[in-house]
Amino acid sequence: MINIILCGGSGTRLWPISRTLMPKQFVKLFNDKSLFQLTVERNKSVCREQFIVSNAEQYFLAVDQLEELQYSDSKFLLEPVGRNTAPAIALACFALNPEEIVLVSPSDHLIKDEVAYAKVLQEAKQLAEDDNLVTFGITPTFAETGFGYIEAKGNSVEAFHEKPDTKTAQKYVEAGNFYWNSGMFCFKAGVFLNELQKHAPEIYDASETAYENASKDGMYRIAHDDMANIPEESIDYAVMEKSDRVKVVSSNIGWSDLGSFDALAEEFETDEDGNTKDENLLAVNSKNNFIYSSDRLIATVDIDDLIVVDTPDALLISKKGNSQKIKDIVKELKGRESDLHHIHLTAHRPWGTYTILEENNKYKIKRIVVKPGKRLSLQKHFHRSEHWIVVEGTALVTVQDKETLVRPNESTYIPMGNTHRLENPGKVDVVLIEAQVGEYLGEDDIVRIEDDYKGIY
Repeated sequence: MINIILCGGSGTRLWPISRTLMPKQFVKLFNDKSLFQLTVERNKSVCREQFIVSNAEQYFLAVDQLEELQYSDSKFLLEPVGRNTAPAIALACFALNPEEIVLVSPSDHLIKDEVAYAKVLQEAKQLAEDDNLVTFGITPTFAETGFGYIEAKGNSVEAFHEKPDTKTAQKYVEAGNFYWNSGMFCFKAGVFLNELQKHAPEIYDASETAYENASKDGMYRIAHDDMANIPEESIDYAVMEKSDRVKVVSSNIGWSDLGSFDALAEEFETDEDGNTKDENLLAVNSKNNFIYSSDRLIATVDIDDLIVVDTPDALLISKKGNSQKIKDIVKELKGRESDLHHIHLTAHRPWGTYTILEENNKYKIKRIVVKPGKRLSLQKHFHRSEHWIVVEGTALVTVQDKETLVRPNESTYIPMGNTHRLENPGKVDVVLIEAQVGEYLGEDDIVRIEDDYKGIY
């Protein structure tokens, strides 16, 4: 069995923790591991291989986190733009043997009962071997209105239901044969493609074309125009709600999609007053608050039932029970000239990271970390000059045709318009402070002349 891991999505309802370039599946929320890493570990024992479908911008995040787990044998399929789950799964299935059984799992879900999980996977696999499309129905614990529901009779699916109102959701829970739709699936690759061709031929045809035209140099890279030509649709609407081959496995596995801060709050340990346990929290006469801090002290006085999320560049305060509305904040930010929805102060790149320490309209100061053996693109800027001060490691700096080794407490200057490159030839991280000075300091003021990473970021 092969695990197709879907890494799309930006987790807007968990802003400001989750952003486009660091979505919730890659944020290390539990025991210094991300939901993506937990997904890989959970399925490693039952699947012989991971096939990761990712946005191109997040590819190196996934690679770095796999390296931390010492996993290096995963396949990747990179999407230039997202077209929802039906095309993503189809593109991966085109690359597989039609008889191969696949487990499709989102990368941003939490599953706490792994013993029960292993049992439902075996049941699903047996059903998939009989050419069924298997979905995992989560046993509901309360009348949730944010999920779709599956009505079932044993393993047979009677109907799929849209997100209900509270009264209808309560009826579903009381009926006992309704399940939350988990977004996890198990089937043979060829069976899914046949059903997709039958029920959504336009998606099938466009996905097949995109796959055939894809670059296959060590990974599958879909061309932008081919991807954009695929109709955008979920697997539920495209196939599962129309096929007569669908089965459901009842799954009481301690599952959560962590789709809101209210859901996330349920997974954190609390103190005697119901506040999140956090060494950075000082709570006075405050109860039942979810507090998430990056590293600053948060002090509360006489507040109850709030969500407080503090990051270096954004602070969120919300009433508990209303955190689904946070996606409206992200929508508002997208309409402004702001990158707050898109990127953190620390940005991850294939060669390492950079952190913005201070900026205004005339200068910007960054902390740059370059991993051993990595280098930035050969590049130049038209609107800024740069000063680099090395504080750790030894950097190999190219400016025009001259190469120089720059050691700790040494510096170099890159004039505006000069071709330059930063490289780490050593075995430890290079850490430097960069001061940019100029009339325009946007990240798009860059011309890449040579790039090791082929623009995958």
